[in-house]
Amino acid sequence: MLMHHAAGIRGSVSQGIRLVLLVGGIFFGGLLPAAEPGAGGTVTFVFTSDVHFGLTRGKFRGAANVESRVVGAALVEAVNGLPAAVLPDDGGLRAGRAVGPVDFVTITGDLTNRQERLPLKIQSAATSWAQFEPVFFGGLTVKNAAGRPAPLLLVPGNHDVSNAIGHPNGLLPATDATTLAQVYNRMLQPATPRTKDTYRFATDQIIYARDFGGAHCIFLTIWPDRRARAWIEEDLKKVPATTPVFLFAHDPPKGEARHFTNPNGTHDVNVRDKFENVLAEVYPDGNDGKDGTDKAQRALGAFLRAHRNVVGYFHGHSNWNEFYTWKSPDKDLELATFRADSPMKGRESGKDETKLSFQVVVYDVAAKRLTSRECLWNPTAGARPGVVAWGESVTVSIAPR
Repeated sequence: MLMHHAAGIRGSVSQGIRLVLLVGGIFFGGLLPAAEPGAGGTVTFVFTSDVHFGLTRGKFRGAANVESRVVGAALVEAVNGLPAAVLPDDGGLRAGRAVGPVDFVTITGDLTNRQERLPLKIQSAATSWAQFEPVFFGGLTVKNAAGRPAPLLLVPGNHDVSNAIGHPNGLLPATDATTLAQVYNRMLQPATPRTKDTYRFATDQIIYARDFGGAHCIFLTIWPDRRARAWIEEDLKKVPATTPVFLFAHDPPKGEARHFTNPNGTHDVNVRDKFENVLAEVYPDGNDGKDGTDKAQRALGAFLRAHRNVVGYFHGHSNWNEFYTWKSPDKDLELATFRADSPMKGRESGKDETKLSFQVVVYDVAAKRLTSRECLWNPTAGARPGVVAWGESVTVSIAPR
């Protein structure tokens, strides 16, 4: 995988707006020429994560303690204005052109915040979903090239799953599966829709695939654990080895130890062991979540080596804009990886609202290129709706590794 990334590098600042970084640098000893759309055309999508309905943001557009539904609505308004925005002249796909149609929008989890009882009392998943639904499903108006509404594609995060199955610290109510039931129904469209009372995390697996512009996109719960990899293995039997495959998950490729199933005792969720059981796989690296995830990462790396057309990984969970290369523990595999900011609890944007961002991703299967750009959707405090600026950008190869 050839990848140029600008992690940790910022563009210049002019009148409060960061200028876009120029791309076209060194790619492991060679120059990657500016990419042009191939004969098959390009696909454009918007990628964000961790909208955390139920939280409040300290400051936003001159107000204090702003609810997530207000911030979320502002983000949606920025997405709706994207088609007319002009992409930066950075050497990437569609550089200097209008964004144009949007093929899909995706949020990689933590749609609703954990319904914590301590130290703060956070509203239930049912209440948070009732706010999320009209903002995102009711508010998005972007359309694809055919003039049809761009689909909103969702995966759960650890907060969403914990609401359904419980958490070591205890929740109020103890469980509420509203978010998972709604995501399951909307994304998988089962013959028998689930409710918060009939949804079963152990059997109602949220994982699905969609094809856009010659690429195969797989959306999965939390992290590609053993159960998810078994599903992907069967799914990829129907996908040519030359087709680029992208994974969309909540956790980064390195995983999160406490998210695995408790390896101790009866494998339950308890305050002593602190495992959250939001993954179906028993933690393979030891008995304590502090033991790391090397074994889990090696298993993922072995799987990816067998599927060389998996060429991109998109995630949230720890939130800031980042383009980076994940390397397996034994350094025998590299994967282009993209991390999204959170509108409610971003590492940088949580303190500075002018750094709020989502990614605008353009790829061209014929040209074997993908460009992702950091879109600063609130570039000045109190920004006018629809006004965006561009931050970091990266162009990578999407040819099989």
